Amino acid sequence: MNKPVVVIGIGEIGSVFARGFLRLGYPVVPVMRDMDMGVVAADVSEPEMVIVAVAEKDLHATLQQLPDVWRDKLVLLQNELLPRDWQQHGLETPTVISVWFEKKRGMDSKVVIASPVCGPFADEVKQALETLNIPASVVADADAMLRELVVKNLYILTTNIAGLECGGNVRELWLNHNELACSVAGDVLDIQEFLVGEALDRTALVEGMLAAFDGDPEHGCMGRSAPARLQRALAIADEAGLEVPALRRISAAALPSDK
Repeated sequence: MNKPVVVIGIGEIGSVFARGFLRLGYPVVPVMRDMDMGVVAADVSEPEMVIVAVAEKDLHATLQQLPDVWRDKLVLLQNELLPRDWQQHGLETPTVISVWFEKKRGMDSKVVIASPVCGPFADEVKQALETLNIPASVVADADAMLRELVVKNLYILTTNIAGLECGGNVRELWLNHNELACSVAGDVLDIQEFLVGEALDRTALVEGMLAAFDGDPEHGCMGRSAPARLQRALAIADEAGLEVPALRRISAAALPSDK
């Protein structure tokens, strides 16, 4: 009998991972919002892994409350994820996946490109997703995975924030609003460099974003989380003393003023 896989947060994405591991023969233990993780951990103290599938806004609160017996078993999958997000909780080597498939209520998973995954449980995560015909690729080291995380952040933030101004899909953004896309991407990369504490290969990162554009050209730019993403980005820019003029211009036009 395989050890159980704990899934914290059984939303649309969490349910995909749960189904994949069930197909591999793992028992799945769900942890919902109103459940005490400590109580669950008392019964499931030695899981195979613990998949944290909560929304990005709930990640830090979840990691703060994480039972000690689960800390070396983690799989993280949130958008806007970077090493500092787990390192501030004293977590050294969680398994991390950059999710490149979309799952909405009432529809099956829609793949954009293969989802890169790195860490101790990378092979198992890849196998679970592939039972659902969702491609994944194992990334060899932390440096390569950092690039993958920044590519996803660049994609999410550029399309969401630019979409507040132009709407449409990613193909239209790049072809019809290229100056906007490039200026927003530049601001986003300024923020990413501050967050990771090093200069980044911007050309390679933009090429990675464009590969994702090609994977699903009709993908809409502006999701429901776009205003919140812009506000978070501006808060980080303020902390770092960054100008980010494109983001500030879009914010002035698109977000309600407190004044």
